[in-house]
Amino acid sequence: MYVLSVNLRRRSLTKGQAAMITVKARSLKEQDGCSPREQTARSLKEQLGVALAVMGRASTVLQHAPDLVDPVISGAMGLNEAYSVAQENKSKANSTEVQLTRLQEEDPELAKRVIEGDLTLAGAWAERTERIEEDKRQRRVATRLLDEVVPPLAQARGTRTFSRYDPAYASGTPITRETIAHAMAALAEMDQVWQERALV
Repeated sequence: MYVLSVNLRRRSLTKGQAAMITVKARSLKEQDGCSPREQTARSLKEQLGVALAVMGRASTVLQHAPDLVDPVISGAMGLNEAYSVAQENKSKANSTEVQLTRLQEEDPELAKRVIEGDLTLAGAWAERTERIEEDKRQRRVATRLLDEVVPPLAQARGTRTFSRYDPAYASGTPITRETIAHAMAALAEMDQVWQERALV
């Protein structure tokens, strides 16, 4: 740290450049397996007059906009400008994590495809929306069909409707006992589903 501070003093650097150099150097030391020193930021503040807030901005840039570290060090970009980009990146990353977590809850199969790189997050949500709309469409169709079929059948109970059925007047394929058996099985299935869904 002493060598670093001496070298930083020799060059006419802005506070942002000094902070960025220090943060990058500290990161490289940690990658090499050296234990990070908690005093680094505070000692730099004391030796070079770099505020802890500036060190914090530099750390954010290193973490969320690493491609801007060298431009800040060279002076091609100011630390504040790089920090703004890093904040945007951080916000996007948080938003992405939230969306992926929600997708994992709502549709694990789509989330898995995103994690494996087979599908973008935006593409997954588009597909999720399509699935929801298709499900709604199928629900509407099923509801209309059952509304048309079941109530009239229930109303025919106890009347002479069944005894008056004549295949000769059938508008389509005549009803057979096999058809009745399938209808009874379908109504039994419907009753079971209604029980499971607690529908009255």
